[in-house]
Amino acid sequence: MRQSLLAVTAVLSAALAGPAAAQERGGILNFARYDGSNLIDPIYADRNPDIWMVGSLFDTLLRQSPDGSSVVAGLAEAHSVSPDGMTVSLTLREGVAFSDGTAITGEDVVFSLDRARNPDLSPWAGLLGSIDKVTAEGREITLHMKAPDPTILQMLATFTTGIVSKAAFEAAEGATDQEKSAAIFAAGGPGAGSGPFYLCGFEQGTSMEFCANKHYWRKGADGKPLPYLDGVHFEIIPDDATRILKLQAGEVDVAEFIPFSRVPELQADPTIKMNLYPSTRIIYSPINTRETRADGSPNPLADPRVRQALNYATNKEALIGLVLQGAGKPMTSPLMAAATHLAADLDPLYGYDMEKAQALIAEAGIAPGTEVTFTTLAGSADDSTIFAALQQMWAPLGIRLKVEQVDGATRGAKNRSGDFDIHTYGWVNDVNDPSQVTGWLGYTPTANAVGTGWENAKFNDLFEASATEMDVETRAAQYAEMQKIYAEEAPLLFMYETPFAVAVSSAVEGYVQTPLGNNVFEEATVSR
Repeated sequence: MRQSLLAVTAVLSAALAGPAAAQERGGILNFARYDGSNLIDPIYADRNPDIWMVGSLFDTLLRQSPDGSSVVAGLAEAHSVSPDGMTVSLTLREGVAFSDGTAITGEDVVFSLDRARNPDLSPWAGLLGSIDKVTAEGREITLHMKAPDPTILQMLATFTTGIVSKAAFEAAEGATDQEKSAAIFAAGGPGAGSGPFYLCGFEQGTSMEFCANKHYWRKGADGKPLPYLDGVHFEIIPDDATRILKLQAGEVDVAEFIPFSRVPELQADPTIKMNLYPSTRIIYSPINTRETRADGSPNPLADPRVRQALNYATNKEALIGLVLQGAGKPMTSPLMAAATHLAADLDPLYGYDMEKAQALIAEAGIAPGTEVTFTTLAGSADDSTIFAALQQMWAPLGIRLKVEQVDGATRGAKNRSGDFDIHTYGWVNDVNDPSQVTGWLGYTPTANAVGTGWENAKFNDLFEASATEMDVETRAAQYAEMQKIYAEEAPLLFMYETPFAVAVSSAVEGYVQTPLGNNVFEEATVSR
């Protein structure tokens, strides 16, 4: 699976060719999800089930290119950066509108970007931390920078910069930004969003409905506004087997996160297209590095030697065979997928070495029978396989691994509170630049180093310096050093990279999941 993001261009082009040629319109696409969305707001989305939906409801000034390697025009038809990097100029398209038909103005852009860069509101505010002020004059938008930012154009194509209607937001019920956002999400209906769809129905943990935005600016092959579909119905089905059964029975049109053990079976089904979309997805397990657990007891995982031992005792190739049926590769950078810009190649990254693992455990003084809890997603066949494999792999270390099965929301809450030992997790880039994933996994102020509680002053200093470093070689050296530090400290169990396994009915054309994880529905069609 080692491949550049550019390799997906042909895949995307082929996938999008169906609706462009057929120009079929209408119908509802039924989509089976492994987890539901809690809140689809550009600045509050912090879980993949939320993030991957944002682009369908909120458009951005710039858009990711189909291969995820660059940016192209979005709501802004033109953009430029001043020679000194201190000013970014953008021109809004003429006639663009929100889903209720009201015009998108410079005032909406200022409002949206100010929300996105407010650290009191958004966990992603750091992505726009280099902006000092946003101003608008008519359709001309200007970003006044605190310092040059090598990532700013990529960040303007990121979900968190989705453009929101200032009028609709301010009219919503609630005294705070969070309350207004929740009220808009709960109410649904057109108005706040600028994407190809708007949220028109929602039942927490059960279902969600998207309806076509008739005022969307992009045009289809027939010259009419996208999307081709009338809407998308999402059904939340955490159990892998049930999602597959519903697809095979024709009750849903798309099922995501297919267990790799079932891929050959679905590839042989003539009524189903079994897609392995190239991705920037890494599967890892955050390790609680705090001195004490949430209950106040001593935490054996606070010792980096123990975390290193767990990594050496994990046979990644065996995991890939068991979970992915060989359709993946071990992580080679401790912080990002190999396809990410500036990713280090540390292959092997903690190659399997039981003797070294046992020596480190002994050196750390870990008593035989030490209990560690591994938190997994209930209903996930992949998580169950990972747990069973790790339980056996770590037994020679004297580690007694027990399982705790929870739903996605509970796992996220445990991560944020630090109430866990180790848990399954994953990451997909939202931009093809290392700053976002590095900030999330390692930079303490962003997300407490993906909830691990790990903190390293030198790492944090390097990350902060890289945020304004315009010299390509110097920035590369900074990221190389950060990856070296992170690998040695091992706040994660480094596992593997994987494609997106998505099964689609043969009645569907044009749906695609990008390497950055986004679900693209606007050019999809379904034939009943």
